[in-house]
Amino acid sequence: MDTGTNASTDASTDAGGAADAGTGTETGASPGRRAGHPYLLLLTTMALWGVAFSSSKAVVADVPHTVGAFLRFGGGALALLVALRFLGRGGPPVPVRGAWPAMAAGVLGVFAYNGCFFWGLSLAPALDAGILIPVLSPVLTSAFLLVTGRERPSAGRVLGLGLGLVGAAIFFLGAGGSAAGGGERLWGDALFLLSAVCWAAYTLAGPRAMAGIAPLRATTYAMCAGAALLGVLAAPDLPATAWSELSVSTWLNLAYLAVGAAAVANLLYYRGVRRVGPATASLVMFTVPVINTLCATLVLGESFGRLQGVGAGVLLAGALLAATRGGPRGGARPPRGPGGQSRAGASRARRNSSNVSMSGRSARSDGMSAR
Repeated sequence: MDTGTNASTDASTDAGGAADAGTGTETGASPGRRAGHPYLLLLTTMALWGVAFSSSKAVVADVPHTVGAFLRFGGGALALLVALRFLGRGGPPVPVRGAWPAMAAGVLGVFAYNGCFFWGLSLAPALDAGILIPVLSPVLTSAFLLVTGRERPSAGRVLGLGLGLVGAAIFFLGAGGSAAGGGERLWGDALFLLSAVCWAAYTLAGPRAMAGIAPLRATTYAMCAGAALLGVLAAPDLPATAWSELSVSTWLNLAYLAVGAAAVANLLYYRGVRRVGPATASLVMFTVPVINTLCATLVLGESFGRLQGVGAGVLLAGALLAATRGGPRGGARPPRGPGGQSRAGASRARRNSSNVSMSGRSARSDGMSAR
């Protein structure tokens, strides 16, 4: 997938400004044509990710979970490299030292997240993953910002976090007592929880780590780094995979996961999050459980018990409350431009400069008239 708030939006805006300041075909000519409407980008991403939960579950039914993760993101890395070859020409060169932060973000958001995610899918239904990961990620993000003092602890935010934790506990209790899976399903859900932790950290740290690099190039670096480590993890299982017995539907799922859910979705996600910030990106992720639930129930025939349903409802309500209440400590700061100056300040500086220039011309004109 899948899955900061206003205090971290400034960092995201700074990252976007630095990236958009570059030249070349990676960034384009104008903001609107360069990245499209940010909410459309994010909603498209969520649709791709919502379907990906069920698609990934179908893949791990035929191949080891390590191999499934590697094929998804190895294929995604290849697709991004091809895109970078044809669409990324003309951009400013990025020194190796500047690429390391983006690659480190990929270790967190591609390798760690998907290592846990695909392992969890081998133990628990995709339905659980589509509830826990996208809904818990905003809760964990908000909790981090409250603990670090980057957001004021409003009553609504604290109540939402409390409800989210209670809902998660109820959901886990339901998983442990479920007739469909029992303890194995509970372990899978625990891995989904770790995935949510990785994704929350990736959403917070990613924009700053990728600052100064065009979105396509930054996403490619992150994907390649994560895919390389997933390849190391999958190496022992590759010889044992029955490649000749894989069905056409499995290969089609892998193609969709690599190109759509990995390459295209991750690129659109960071284009969107750089424009609107991690807070809004986390909110849009609430569309993922709806899409995933439809796919998992209608296509895979999955379901969860009554207690898990109650827990999912409480978790969703708490996450929505936590993500929509509160704000940055000391009030929201104005958006910043590439140079670190607020846009309002830059505008005032331009007006002052214009006034000074006009005054200078007027003074010179008066002097000429006097002569």
